[in-house]
Amino acid sequence: MKALTALKKVLLLTMISVLSFSCSDDDDPIVVKQPETIAELAIATPDLSNLVAALQRADLVTTLNGSGQFTVFAPTNAAFSKFLTDNGFASLDDVPVDVLKQVLLNHVISGEVKSGDLTTGYGETLATEASTDNNLNIYINTNAGVKLNGVSDVVTADIDATNGVIHIVDNVIGLPNIVDFALADDTFSILVSALTRSDLTFDYVTTLSTSNGTAPAPFTVFAPTNDAFVSLLSELGVSSLDDIDEPTLKATLDLHAVAGANVLASTLTDNMTVITLGGDITANVTGGATLTDSNGRVSNIVVTDVQAANGVIHVIDKVVLPKLN
Repeated sequence: MKALTALKKVLLLTMISVLSFSCSDDDDPIVVKQPETIAELAIATPDLSNLVAALQRADLVTTLNGSGQFTVFAPTNAAFSKFLTDNGFASLDDVPVDVLKQVLLNHVISGEVKSGDLTTGYGETLATEASTDNNLNIYINTNAGVKLNGVSDVVTADIDATNGVIHIVDNVIGLPNIVDFALADDTFSILVSALTRSDLTFDYVTTLSTSNGTAPAPFTVFAPTNDAFVSLLSELGVSSLDDIDEPTLKATLDLHAVAGANVLASTLTDNMTVITLGGDITANVTGGATLTDSNGRVSNIVVTDVQAANGVIHVIDKVVLPKLN
């Protein structure tokens, strides 16, 4: 009898426990958080409200709410406010929609790239250059954190979404011109020093910053690396750029730029005459893309099609020279 009574008590307690759990379940239903897309995460983040407003105005919310995989560098509200002020806009409504759309697309890379997978070099955004519809590049520098085009730092990385990843940045990444890439990429620091030498009679920086659609843009620039300039100094028997007279330096720099054309590597052919600001040089592609100057010196094109908003850069390993006496 005692055993039977004990069994009844156990059964009764079990029933009470089940009923209590069931009642609690009905009163406080368990809510399962659903996965969120990039657009949904941006909408849910107060400090990205200006980005959301911009995406809505440019009709890009659907894109970032879709099934494709994207990496988005998302500017904060403060970053957007600075962008508007720096460009003379009172509000987002004052930014032309086509311009706003390209600026926003310049913050998006196709595919998911976590911060640990970012490396120093050029990526490709969804923004495009007007004359060729070629995708714009973005220069990623990971030497100290992550800096983009030399102007914007990642401040919060790796916010996972169902369709990619968000990295929050502290500045809007404007559409880069030729000069922006030259300044951002340390590979070209000596070239920048040459282009900005105080005694030059031509303003290369202002000219190469000309917006696309305005003459003489777009440009094609053959950009020598720092090593190329070091080799040049040795070749000329001088110790620094300051030892090269202004007429020679200007004539040399002129040979590295083509005005009025965004010449992609795919359009180069053997024995092709390239008309630069300083005269003709010859391109060849058999066995690798090269340039030959009037002295018969050959420069290898080691990186092609770095696409800016106002032209394209091809990196070369030897400085092109005017006719030597």
